Amino acid sequence: MNRLPAFFFAHGSPMNALGTSPWSEMLRRTGSKLTGVQAILMISAHWYTRGTGVSFATHPETIYDFYGFPPELYRITYPAPGSPETAERVQNLIRSVPVLADPAMGLDHGAWSVLIHLFPDAAIPVFQLSIDAGLSPEGHYRIGRELSVLREEGVLICGSGNIVHNLRAADFQNPRAEPAGWNVRFDEAIAEGLRSGNHETVLNYLSLGQDARLSVPTPDHLIPLFYILGSSHPKDPVSFIWEGYEHASLSMRSVRIG
Repeated sequence: MNRLPAFFFAHGSPMNALGTSPWSEMLRRTGSKLTGVQAILMISAHWYTRGTGVSFATHPETIYDFYGFPPELYRITYPAPGSPETAERVQNLIRSVPVLADPAMGLDHGAWSVLIHLFPDAAIPVFQLSIDAGLSPEGHYRIGRELSVLREEGVLICGSGNIVHNLRAADFQNPRAEPAGWNVRFDEAIAEGLRSGNHETVLNYLSLGQDARLSVPTPDHLIPLFYILGSSHPKDPVSFIWEGYEHASLSMRSVRIG
């Protein structure tokens, strides 16, 4: 049985889509080693909705859901086809919540800024699952469990966000600014939960107190990790394919499961 791994990719600033960097080279190496991928399911922090939706677009557009960046960023396109048939499979697999079909949703920057490096030829069909802002961490995790069988059906499940994402504390003038203590403590606590297989530590992240409140002022960028954990199998190895920080308050820790 060929079970694909699942990934949580830290995407950081949209500027990461431009040019090459050690982070983008890591993504290219990762993508070049993956075989048997028939479709990609992206769960991005930037499709944050009421209710759960899945994209049925046959030719998803590249969405520029940001402002104030250089013109060249708005000229990037990621012309991958959609996968309505796999989206319908997702709709049928998820039993815990209703899943609405969205025929128009394209690829937000949390998806394409990663995919443009992971699979630069844009040949593999891609679709997105939205994040319901009203669900508990356990609710998101449960959906991940319902979707775990997709890993055995040639579907690459990818979450895109950041474990630590506090824009108010960011030093936008210095991408290499040193992280604060609360940032490092929280990132390491989540990493230890992942290493040990203690998913409760991750789901109950607010029990980490002030470090959690500073690191996750809003949950949207952490939630994609819950889906990836839910899609895991008991003997799946966990590895960190990238670690580090951007602008002091964005953790770029990226996780491979399986």
